[in-house]
Amino acid sequence: MDKIFKIAGGLFAVIVIACFVVFFSGAPQHGAPTPSGSTVPVSSTTIYYFYGAECPHCHNIKPFMDNITQKYPEADIQVLEVWHNQTNQDIYTQANTAAGLSTPPGVPEIVLGKTVLVGEKDIPDKLEALVQDYLKKKQ
Repeated sequence: MDKIFKIAGGLFAVIVIACFVVFFSGAPQHGAPTPSGSTVPVSSTTIYYFYGAECPHCHNIKPFMDNITQKYPEADIQVLEVWHNQTNQDIYTQANTAAGLSTPPGVPEIVLGKTVLVGEKDIPDKLEALVQDYLKKKQ
């Protein structure tokens, strides 16, 4: 009987270790930027649009964002997917820190210097005026 308990205990230990390895290794979770420690320069004169590939809110404003980038090609608008790209996640974190936010608010998000627009209502309502003002100052 003791031999059966020892075998069962050993198998249990192996299963626990295997589960630990599977659950705590691999890629970072979606939506949670994990800075790699690298420094990517963030410009205060660039308009950053951050989105997630599978984000339904980002998908809803994609036609609007496509229109803005085509309508204002002279604006420096960087379109960056942050759920699957570590470099873009680093830029996302740094741009939000530079804007004065300790925690990024999520996607979709626009960051221009200290100005932050978030969500599928805020961005369409305010981005075009922000871009026009940005272009006037740039001249």
